[in-house]
Amino acid sequence: MANESALFLSEFLRSPTAVGAIAPSSRRLSSAVAAPIPERGDPVVVELGAGTGPFTAEIQRRLGGRGRHLALEINPRLAGHLQARHPGLEVVVDDAARLPHLLAERGVEAADVIVSGLPWAAFSQERQARLLRAVVDALGPDGAFTTFSYVHARMLGPAVRFRRRLGQAFEEVVPGRTVWGNLPPAFVFHARRARAAAGPATRRLP
Repeated sequence: MANESALFLSEFLRSPTAVGAIAPSSRRLSSAVAAPIPERGDPVVVELGAGTGPFTAEIQRRLGGRGRHLALEINPRLAGHLQARHPGLEVVVDDAARLPHLLAERGVEAADVIVSGLPWAAFSQERQARLLRAVVDALGPDGAFTTFSYVHARMLGPAVRFRRRLGQAFEEVVPGRTVWGNLPPAFVFHARRARAAAGPATRRLP
């Protein structure tokens, strides 16, 4: 774990806007983010911004060998670490904005669950819009999308803008409880029923 933290910190120092955090997510946050994964069946689970793999490990545990798990990571060094730790995992080194195309290349029609570890508040308005559109286009009609936000950044302009976009992209967006046992503290958004085209938000988020 110490090696993972050191690797994560070194990549953060190289590219803070791409990595977005100084430490890997905690087990409690990983559990909250992976909650929508169904207990039965063979779901297709896609992970965005897998990093060193804290969400990956929880997703693998919940799947227990079922379904299909694809992990996208744009940083080659983090992706290599992830592949070494989970040899059977489908690791894709590419941009999450290309998600629908990447799934089609692998014969996947749509994802049942998309779990995001991306640093949304670090992205520009255009980047947020492009990534969120890719998520919506890649989800199945009954699919679920989960992501998280850091408590300290919730009032910053990019974070507020992302919450607004999330409400425009999905009919249902439910914020979870704050996970204080994370560095830094964070909370999760659970989103369902993606809209065919982004429209006005139906609810205000905290």
